[in-house]
Amino acid sequence: MKPTNNKTFEFIPADRLNLVSEYYFSRKLKEVARRNAEGENIISLAIGSPDMPPSPETIQTLCREAQRADAHGYQPTVGIAELREAMAAWYKRWYGVTLDPKTEIQPLIGSKEGILHVTLALANVGDKVLVPNPGYPTYTSLTRLLGCQVVNYDLREADDYQPDFDQLEQMDLSGVKLMWTNYPNMPTGAKAQMRTYERLVRFAQDHNIVVVNDNPYSFILNDCPLSLLQVDGAKDCCIEFNSMSKSHNMPGWRVGMLATNSQFVQWILKVKSNIDSGTFRPLQLAAAQAYANSAEWHRQANITLYQERRNIAEQIMRTLGCTFNPNQAGMFLWGRIPDHYKDCEELTERVLNEAHVFITPGFIFGSNGQRYIRISLCAKKEKMQEALQKIEKLKN
Repeated sequence: MKPTNNKTFEFIPADRLNLVSEYYFSRKLKEVARRNAEGENIISLAIGSPDMPPSPETIQTLCREAQRADAHGYQPTVGIAELREAMAAWYKRWYGVTLDPKTEIQPLIGSKEGILHVTLALANVGDKVLVPNPGYPTYTSLTRLLGCQVVNYDLREADDYQPDFDQLEQMDLSGVKLMWTNYPNMPTGAKAQMRTYERLVRFAQDHNIVVVNDNPYSFILNDCPLSLLQVDGAKDCCIEFNSMSKSHNMPGWRVGMLATNSQFVQWILKVKSNIDSGTFRPLQLAAAQAYANSAEWHRQANITLYQERRNIAEQIMRTLGCTFNPNQAGMFLWGRIPDHYKDCEELTERVLNEAHVFITPGFIFGSNGQRYIRISLCAKKEKMQEALQKIEKLKN
């Protein structure tokens, strides 16, 4: 049918869209995809998406369970008992932390979902949220979308990217409900320190602030995994996220968890149960199997493999004239750019346009990342070697 009039449909979206922009990687990856389609052969060393598969047992469990005729119904938002028990056993095995699988664990569809649900459950519109600078951009974007105020706290190279508690104590903390932390740190690779965790728990107790520690990188190039919940009293005032995306090579599976006290879990569940309807049961059973991966599997997948790639990333940093801390953990390498560049994007755009290698400018993580770049280790060794060779041909 032809339209009855020529009136143009006009609609104004929600005001909250003005508070955020399209995620940098969403925008930039479209550009890279277009240029690759045009034959440029751009190598991406930007995204932290593990490129190796989960353990064979994990995949076998998913395939076997998905063939069951009774496996395809809705699942409880709290997660199946098998998965919660596997999560609790994993925390006990690797961190020495005891969790009640029935009341102190909530499975998540990845940590991004957890950021949303925790903020909805614990912070009102107008409340303040402490966000690290540099830090994961989603802490900032979701805080703004939900109507809360972002209050940045500085992480600096001179302090090994640990919070400056003297500076924090001097800030106006009235109205602050949440504090986001992330160790081993992304993007800087700074390792978790028990003294930092102990100070964070005291800070939370002294100021009635819930500290949320995002902990997906503790197995990557790290021989000593730590948890904030190892500190006495942490469970009362803190929440910890852990994701299978990095540690178990399962980014597309979207399985993570949060651990805390039973009251926090119930508040968060009240939000989550109104938003989703649980995760596919065979996927949950496969995730439970993955939590039983051997120490040898983790050593090969999380240390040996990434160390080979890290060696090449360090060569790329040196070739670009960047400096870096060799003691970093996680699946990225963070480096400071030479002084003659105006900012980090001048360097990354040059590498993209002249060497056809996509690396991440540090400004997307906050103003304290303006003089830094980040290289992902989530590319095959051969591709990283090819990227190094391309960058070596750049004219200084």
